Amino acid sequence: MFNRDDYVSDGRWQNFLEVSKGFETPNIFIDLATIKQHFIQVKDSFPYAYFYYAIKANPGVPVIRMLDELGSNFDIASRYELDLVLSLGISPDRISYGNTIKKAADVEYFYSKGVRMFATDSKEDLKNIARYAPGSRVYVRILVENSSTADWPLSRKFGCHPDMAYDLLVLARDSGLTPYGISFHVGSQQRDIGQWNDAIAKTKYLFESLEQEEQIRLSMINMGGGFPAHYIQPTNELSDYASEITRYLHDDFGDDIPMIVFEPGRSLVGDSGILTSEVVLISRKNNTALQRWVYLDAGKFNGLIETLDESIKYPVITTKDGSKEGEVILAGPTCDSADIMYEDFKYRLPLDLKIGDKVYWLSTGAYTQTYASVGFNGFPPIQAYYITENGIEDAAGNKVE
Repeated sequence: MFNRDDYVSDGRWQNFLEVSKGFETPNIFIDLATIKQHFIQVKDSFPYAYFYYAIKANPGVPVIRMLDELGSNFDIASRYELDLVLSLGISPDRISYGNTIKKAADVEYFYSKGVRMFATDSKEDLKNIARYAPGSRVYVRILVENSSTADWPLSRKFGCHPDMAYDLLVLARDSGLTPYGISFHVGSQQRDIGQWNDAIAKTKYLFESLEQEEQIRLSMINMGGGFPAHYIQPTNELSDYASEITRYLHDDFGDDIPMIVFEPGRSLVGDSGILTSEVVLISRKNNTALQRWVYLDAGKFNGLIETLDESIKYPVITTKDGSKEGEVILAGPTCDSADIMYEDFKYRLPLDLKIGDKVYWLSTGAYTQTYASVGFNGFPPIQAYYITENGIEDAAGNKVE
């Protein structure tokens, strides 16, 4: 159904097949060389910007160590991610607490560890920051509309109306905090570059009105993530995103562009992963059914949660591609009727696919092992392995023989 070489080069594929032999399925192999290539590409595309890797996309220690060496900063969503990053010797001045939903105790904890940059989108959260992280820099996340063009929308739960953002930044100043900037997120896997134009225009309005009316001069725009990985639906190249977003910034801010921050996650690590699953069962629901049900040992609860509502459509290949194909419904191994990855979108797999055959999910480096359940039905979390220059490492950075 899919051409493997549209997603994975021959060299990378052969290397994956060699190093992954003998590992129990399901598993995910992450190629650090791909992540490095993507990080260098995004830096070169936005030479004026700062980058805070969104840890949640893939918190593997080998990934964090490499991005640290490449000069990345880090966007953190919890004290557990904070402890992980600090344990690797990363300075707290390279960390942003980007989660707007947090306990007062967590604000205090981050502050005690040296973090001084916090996101917010509500009055009560801002009050906690003022009390437990005095003098810190705050940036306010605004709502943007992105539900129809982002494969994984993010703006309904997070952010506030620009009018409220205005009030929060005034309150931040009056509470002894530093009003630092505005943030937004146009949605993960955003395929409409124009969404950045609308969000930047709203941000410009806030910059101008706060300076003119309140004498508050903001310093930073945090544009979050949104750049795509390579799944089934076509997207523009990163160079197109870069040229258009840069043009939008100059249209609104002229040559006086504020500090620009991006928080790439999916776009850095998504293409680096290959998830290997095995066919557990193939069945039909009646004697004349045209579609087969293909049950795999990987499903929504152990690696493929982003197939929820069939939002992310991964390229799927098998060891028997090239033979005659037929439509299938792809489902996972658990005793939950929701554990169906694709039923409406018609994947086609070889008719001679058998129990025990391997099914490979490409572009699965982001939001896979970290979304897996701890032990639903007793199935353990899917294991992730990292292909480094020196061999294979596990998620904790230990060498795997």
